[in-house]
Amino acid sequence: MRIGAPKETSRGEARVALTPESAKQIQKLGHECLIETGAGLAAGFNDDAYRDAGVTVVDSADTLWQDAEVVIKVREPSDTEAARLRQGQTLIAFFWPAQNEALLEKCKAQGASVIAMDMVPRISRAQKMDALSSMANIAGYRAVIEAGNNFGRFFTGQVTAAGKVPPAKVLVIGAGVAGLAAIGTATSLGAVVRAFDVRPEVSEQIESMGAEFLFLDFEDSQDGSESGGYASPSSPEFREKQLECFREQAPDVDIVITTALIPGRPAPKLWLEDMVAAMKPGSVIVDLAAEKGGNCDLTQPDERIVSDNGVIVIGYTDFPSRMATQSSLLYATNIRHMLTDLTPEKDGVINHNMDDDVIRGATVTHQGEVTFPPPPPKVKAIAAAKPKKKEKEPTPEEKKATEASAFKAQTKRQVGILAIGGALMLLLGQVAPASFMQHFIVFVLACFIGFQVIWKVSHSLHTPLMAVTNAISGIIILGAILQIGSGSAVVSVLAAISVLIATINIVGGFLVTRRMLAMFQKS
Repeated sequence: MRIGAPKETSRGEARVALTPESAKQIQKLGHECLIETGAGLAAGFNDDAYRDAGVTVVDSADTLWQDAEVVIKVREPSDTEAARLRQGQTLIAFFWPAQNEALLEKCKAQGASVIAMDMVPRISRAQKMDALSSMANIAGYRAVIEAGNNFGRFFTGQVTAAGKVPPAKVLVIGAGVAGLAAIGTATSLGAVVRAFDVRPEVSEQIESMGAEFLFLDFEDSQDGSESGGYASPSSPEFREKQLECFREQAPDVDIVITTALIPGRPAPKLWLEDMVAAMKPGSVIVDLAAEKGGNCDLTQPDERIVSDNGVIVIGYTDFPSRMATQSSLLYATNIRHMLTDLTPEKDGVINHNMDDDVIRGATVTHQGEVTFPPPPPKVKAIAAAKPKKKEKEPTPEEKKATEASAFKAQTKRQVGILAIGGALMLLLGQVAPASFMQHFIVFVLACFIGFQVIWKVSHSLHTPLMAVTNAISGIIILGAILQIGSGSAVVSVLAAISVLIATINIVGGFLVTRRMLAMFQKS
């Protein structure tokens, strides 16, 4: 089939749904690729690059929509583009069906099948098609870059001849894909990062990235997870605690990045006007939810404004387009994986299998019917267990009683072992010669003491003990060398084997110790 990518008509949109790299992969599925002339220029791909990849470059949008059997786009179609759809044609693009009911009905009336990339179910098998995550990752990264561009100081702390510069304090609200990307970027730039999310299971992810998770003192805190890995709306009581936490943070933080969005709903207001007023002049707020109304009271979509107290509020809605090349590469890869699932036989024939969980979940119109909303996913996102409440700290008397009990149990166990060992020694002494018993007792005591010494050392410190084992291996070599010249052939062979094994031990010990010491040396 012919897969066509028209030039995006939305204002400021620089991305393209087909790249030369993805076109080569799509052609391996048996499809022919078309692209409108100039469609990839804003993303850094000229027409010659597409021609080199075997893509047919057409002169106009009308020709492309007429020739292509599958149209791939970034943004939802305009009314003009929707009118170009025809019976049996397939459209793959971001669509937002919950917010575009009229457009949904128009595509249904045209008889086209529409696959919404924003409706790809969040299950493991569909991660390679998750365009929302791909774009959110870029948006989170770019949000920090935009914040740094508008922030008048360093991100990282510095000590200079002119004085000490404190690090910037960044607060990220919402720890989804965009939030985690923002946390990682801000941390790598040296900022002190704090983050908040209504889902308790993300605290470990946040802390593993070097940021501080803001916990609420709220005993009846709900699990904010919803099916599909998104956050669910919070209760009024929880919201009040949440806003109280943000009010405490407002005077202290320098940069706030808000990412809170719930699919199909307006963006929740989390950073209120009084919080903006409490921030220091020169602080920056980047609202990634601006397109859906914004998380900040002062946010104006596609605008950069400055509040009365000098706080910069950025409400850009085109963060992925500000990195159009990278965004196009990732989005085109998501599209290519969707086409791979739609072409299971790699024969260039689209098989729109509505029994497939991913295809069914993403399809919003098919065969003249509206298929949105999809049925509930068979596999729901499993939320991690809530952090357990801290147990009551034992009193000093309870600690002493516990330690005494453990010491008594250990003493009894050791006495029992010694008693059994003594009995065995006594039995052995009845039949063994006196010279053997003297050496054997020394051997057993040496093994016991050595075991106790090594056992008490933390496992993380075992490597430094290589130096000690080298000394022990040296003693073994000396003893074995003295026995090599004995008259017994068996003793000589055993002594030679001892020398060989102990030598290997020493060489290996020196190598391990050398590597360990090299870890602490500056290159």
